[in-house]
Amino acid sequence: VQIVHSQSRTTQVLGCLLARFSGVKHISTCHGFFKKRFSRKIFPCWGQKVIAISEQVKEHLMNDFGIEEEKIRVSHNGIDVERYATRNTPHLLRQTGQHATRKRKELGLSDGPAIGIIARLSDVKGHIYLIEAMKIVLNTLPNAQLLIVGEGKMKEELINRVNSLGIQKNIFFIPAVADTRDVLGVMDLFVMPSLKEGLGLALMEAMAQGLAVVGSDVGGIKSLIQDGINGLLVKPADSQDIARAILELLQDTRKRDSLGREAQDFIRKNFSQEKMVTQTEE
Repeated sequence: VQIVHSQSRTTQVLGCLLARFSGVKHISTCHGFFKKRFSRKIFPCWGQKVIAISEQVKEHLMNDFGIEEEKIRVSHNGIDVERYATRNTPHLLRQTGQHATRKRKELGLSDGPAIGIIARLSDVKGHIYLIEAMKIVLNTLPNAQLLIVGEGKMKEELINRVNSLGIQKNIFFIPAVADTRDVLGVMDLFVMPSLKEGLGLALMEAMAQGLAVVGSDVGGIKSLIQDGINGLLVKPADSQDIARAILELLQDTRKRDSLGREAQDFIRKNFSQEKMVTQTEE
């Protein structure tokens, strides 16, 4: 069986051709939202079956590309939850606390609360609304800090917006990292303000590490965050609402810790790597 796990159109077409000429069964995985290009309808190249990483992606495939529901199987992305089980785990916290303190100093952070996002610097990830929300947050918590981890074509635009708001001392741009645990370890709160999102791997990692999370009420994020139970959902493209949620959690340690524990437990039960592998094999 050939499984094509790629958003690349070229890779999908090559997989389709290989299946046609070799007779090997062809399965594709869709882990995001595609543009409604005419070529995708004429030459779909989805294979005998399609794995969608969330119910929202499944609906996208059915509604926008006309794929029959019986051809689609929802199998959520999974992660190695044990790698992230540090926060809210007492014996691991003792081992990692000093490391997190050193990492904060390396990044130039102060003792103030740290909000973070890990995502490519693309307009669809909603960084601009998080930056504008930080301006509001700083009016109440002037020592708050925002870590923007990732790289992409919007970096210069985002830096310019930070400078125009006069909050450059509180915003830290950090290049993409191979292992997200270190940067997650210095955060008090994780925010994913995407305008579209298939599921949200970085969000899953933050939840698995026991961080309280805030996310837009869109796409696969709604599969991860149960509002008020294991995180907070906010309106997409709404800086005011993002700022409200950030302030609510930064000013309520008990609620922040409770949401973090629930988030960690939710990922452990529902989004483990083992579960993903079993569903893919099936």
